[in-house]
Amino acid sequence: MHLTKFGHACVRTEKDGRRLVVDPGGLTDPHALDDVDAVLVTHEHFDHFSEGMLREAALSNPALRIWTNTSVARLLNGLGSRVTAVGEGEAFTAAGFDVKVYGTWHAPIHPDIPRMENIGFLVDDALFHPGDALTVPDATVDTLLLPVHGPWSTTGQLIDYVRAVSPRQTCAIHDGALNDIGTAMIAGFLGDNGPGTGAPYRRLSAGTSIRIG
Repeated sequence: MHLTKFGHACVRTEKDGRRLVVDPGGLTDPHALDDVDAVLVTHEHFDHFSEGMLREAALSNPALRIWTNTSVARLLNGLGSRVTAVGEGEAFTAAGFDVKVYGTWHAPIHPDIPRMENIGFLVDDALFHPGDALTVPDATVDTLLLPVHGPWSTTGQLIDYVRAVSPRQTCAIHDGALNDIGTAMIAGFLGDNGPGTGAPYRRLSAGTSIRIG
């Protein structure tokens, strides 16, 4: 399985000529959805979900299927059976990829800010995208997509999170608001010079692909 990062929180996986995209949002290059068979959306924040982009992709590709939580599924009304709402504990097959769902809620930002639904996806028992949460799946994870910057986490929490998941490697996502200084600082704490997470840390530039699994 090949993983390509498309900026901020969006990634695309490819296997045997099939393509699956997770979280194509408002910060995502629309070309991420070119020739895609299936899309997974963790939650409705703009940087993870672009209704217009998904509707346009669905219009140009009648075979495209979308799996997401109930709140996002409601926003995609009119697409009928091409959109499937899923929740914690469910498993399904999307474009030949085996997917398991973990988590229920977005990480808390502040008591005065209502929490929204958020689900994470484990793809082919190898790649885990948690969305905007620090959900620990009860499964072995090869590659953890680590949301390294947001108003709901600290670097200390990320260190403990990687330790809890215990993946073979971590790849940074959710880094669109960081400048070069911020990305270097995060890498310093999560990489070899930090206190240790037990997993190698890497940050892919947009368009870069690696093999996982």
